[in-house]
Amino acid sequence: MNDRDDFLEKEFDFSKAIKNPYAKALKKQITINLDEKVILFFKNKAENTGIPYQTLINLYLKDCVKNNRQLELSWK
Repeated sequence: MNDRDDFLEKEFDFSKAIKNPYAKALKKQITINLDEKVILFFKNKAENTGIPYQTLINLYLKDCVKNNRQLELSWK
């Protein structure tokens, strides 16, 4: 143990600590390639709503998952 651990143990009682109930909902950082038009679309929405564009993209994708949306692709 180091001085910091000794301090924490003496200063705080962790014996009754509970696990974070939201731990399963934590986000995972990834890298994704998006078309510039897609990014501009969400950045414009972000300006109108005041919500960061990456959060909007995540909310949109979560809605797709929640509603089990099926992809409709057209190569025209």
